[in-house]
Amino acid sequence: TLILDIFAQRARSREGKLQVELAQQKYRLPRLMGQGTALSRLGGGIGTRGPGESKLESDRRHIRRRIESLEEQLRDLKRQRSTRRARRKKDGVVTVAIVGYTNVGKSTLLNTLTDAGVLAEDKLFATLDPTARALTLPDGRTVMLIDTVGLVRRLPHQLVEAFQSTLEEAADADLLLHVCDISSPEADDQIEVTRRLLDELGCADTPVVTALNKCDRLESMPAAIGSGTVLISAKTGYGLDRLLDALAKALPPSQLRMKLLLPYDKAALAAEIRESGKIFSEEYTPGGLFLDALVSTRISWKLEDLQADG
Repeated sequence: TLILDIFAQRARSREGKLQVELAQQKYRLPRLMGQGTALSRLGGGIGTRGPGESKLESDRRHIRRRIESLEEQLRDLKRQRSTRRARRKKDGVVTVAIVGYTNVGKSTLLNTLTDAGVLAEDKLFATLDPTARALTLPDGRTVMLIDTVGLVRRLPHQLVEAFQSTLEEAADADLLLHVCDISSPEADDQIEVTRRLLDELGCADTPVVTALNKCDRLESMPAAIGSGTVLISAKTGYGLDRLLDALAKALPPSQLRMKLLLPYDKAALAAEIRESGKIFSEEYTPGGLFLDALVSTRISWKLEDLQADG
């Protein structure tokens, strides 16, 4: 199909190429089954093999084996991706996923913000593979900015799994950056499709910053826009400073106030807390070192079981 062909041309990573081939093979298999039924009717009598049917049977077996192989390779890659996400969480890496309808300028925005050099052609589904780059926000925090595939309505079922690699990143992100093409006459419908798909992914409670992109194409700017929404042009750079401020504001705080009781065999953690945060008071007690501290969220996961009462 046309969309499958587009995906085949746009896939860049090993996983993207495997996903596209899997979708193509699943598309081919039932059509070969139908051909076999038709060809068998050309046989001379009951129980005879129709001409060409044995070749079709061989092709079907080959496709089934290839589908099994592709699915196993993709399961391995999915496990690796899950491990990487878990490691980012453990290391306190904050992730921002760029989401939106196809062809609204997501990759161009990623390029402009991070000089990532991602493929940014004006073509449908240009980003089949997730692309992650580091981005420093105005408050000094470094976050992982992840580009994702453009969403569309009525996606053929063969391609649903081909979206999984990027959609999983969106579902697991700390913040969604929803990019819209404000110059498109279809903007409202595209925004609604994106929001509905994100809700289905379980992202309804994830904070969102909305970037109304391509405002350089408008004859006049909107008089007012909603909270958490920024007018930008990824092409000219207009509004990107305000966008970065909005991202920093929408993300969870980078530090947490915690009261801790560190056993003396773990007292070395105090130096790590001091290096990345601030200690307001410390007291040596029979049970360990009591701290009242501002702790970086990068290491707070280590300290959850060491919180003191009161």
